[in-house]
Amino acid sequence: MTLRDRIGVDLGRRVSLEEGVDWALTNNVKYIDAQLDITPNGLMDFDEARCKPIREKAREHGIHLGLHTLSGVNIAEYSPFLSEAIDAYLKTYIDVAIRLSAEWIVVHPGHHFGDKEARMEAAIGHIARALRYAEDVGALLYLENMNWEPDLAEVHYLGHTIEEAKFYFERLTSPNLKWSFTINHAHLVPDGIDGFIDGLDISRLGEVRIADCTGEYEVHMRPGEGNIDFGNMFRRIEGSGFSGHYMNAFGSLVDMNEARDYLVAQAEDAGVTVT
Repeated sequence: MTLRDRIGVDLGRRVSLEEGVDWALTNNVKYIDAQLDITPNGLMDFDEARCKPIREKAREHGIHLGLHTLSGVNIAEYSPFLSEAIDAYLKTYIDVAIRLSAEWIVVHPGHHFGDKEARMEAAIGHIARALRYAEDVGALLYLENMNWEPDLAEVHYLGHTIEEAKFYFERLTSPNLKWSFTINHAHLVPDGIDGFIDGLDISRLGEVRIADCTGEYEVHMRPGEGNIDFGNMFRRIEGSGFSGHYMNAFGSLVDMNEARDYLVAQAEDAGVTVT
C-alpha cells in the first residue's frame, strides 16, 4: 500500500457514517474514522440493522473503519453516577465497534481541574475496565496524547506531556491498547514531536493523527499553514518501521483529501519511500 493510501480522513461528525463510507469509496480513501455521539451518528442508533450494510460495504471495498470517542467526555471522572456512565459509554462504543467491524476506537486520557493525581487514577480504572472487555470481544483501543492548555486555564487535558502519557502506557499494558499519536498536540510542548517519538514505545503506535499548528495554542490547521516539519515527522516515523495508517484531522473533507498529496510530497522530499 502506498503512503497516500495509508493517509486517511477523519469524518468526525461532518456526515452520516453511511455517507462517509460512500465518500471514501468515491475519493479512494482507505482509512476513515467517525464520532458516534449525536445525530446523524447517534451512538444508540447503531443496531445490527444499521451496522450490517455499513460493515459489508466497507469490507467489500477495502475501507478501514475506526471510531473516535468524544474528548469532552471525561474518562477521568470519579463522581458517583457519572463514573458508572463513563464505563457504560466506553462499553457501548466497543459494542458498536464490533457490530461495524471497526478496527480501532480512539479514547482519551481525560481532563482535570487541579485534582490531577485523583483524576489520573480514575482514568486508569475506567480504561482498564474497558480494556478487559475489549480483550474479551476482540476490540482495540487507541489512547490519544492530548493538547496543552495555558497554565492559567481552569481545565487541563491529561496525557499532554510525555511523562503523563508514559504514566498511562506503563500502567495499562494490555496488548489491546495502542497509541494514537496526534502530532499537532505534541508540537505544543517543549519536547515536541521528536520527543514523543523518542520517549514513548513506538512499538505500541497504532496511528498518527495529522494537522498543522504554530505551536502557540490548540488548533487544527491544514498542513503547510503552520510550522510543523512534516518531512522530518515522516522520516522519523517511517524510519521506525511503522506501517500503519495516518489520519488527517482538520478542515473539511475536501481539505483533508487534497492534503494527502501535499503530505506525500513532503515525505518524498525528505527521502521517504512513498510507493
